[in-house]
Amino acid sequence: MPVPSKERVTELISDLVHRQGYDLEDVAVNLAGKHSAVRIMVDSDAGLELDAVARLSHTISEVFDAVPDFGETPYTLEVTSPGIDRPLTHERHWRRARGRKARIDLANETVVGRIGRWDGDAVEVVIGSRSGPEVRRVPVSDIVKAVVQVEFSKPDPRELELAGGIPEGRVSPSDSDVSEEEEVVEGLDK
Repeated sequence: MPVPSKERVTELISDLVHRQGYDLEDVAVNLAGKHSAVRIMVDSDAGLELDAVARLSHTISEVFDAVPDFGETPYTLEVTSPGIDRPLTHERHWRRARGRKARIDLANETVVGRIGRWDGDAVEVVIGSRSGPEVRRVPVSDIVKAVVQVEFSKPDPRELELAGGIPEGRVSPSDSDVSEEEEVVEGLDK
């Protein structure tokens, strides 16, 4: 019996992930001959620490072991946080990325700026101008795509202030190296 579908894996773990205080961001099931991989991406407002990833990986592995869906099919379980290249598609993504630089593609232009407050209809973006940083309100309905950018230098403190700071529990761009690293714990091969 092959590894279950993405939909079945999601059904098996979504309640468990939410009870643990995380959002299930994505599930990927990659069938690779005799050895498959199940990748589960989770996140929370407080971020994701390595110890939590290990506990969650262990708990999910127990759920998979308790159902006949996997049979004797070998697979690798990977529990991870979304990478920096995840598109900002939900309100929680924008809220968690506050204070980070982002590239925001609109229908007729691209805006690069620091993500500020979200009010449901629009997001504030701190952009540079000749007179210094200023806040621009971008309607959510105008956004085609938005992705957090990698920063190589410390952010301007005034930009961070205008953006509303970094959400509690999230890594500050000034505290990270080149990018946020994905936290990965691979489960035991089954």
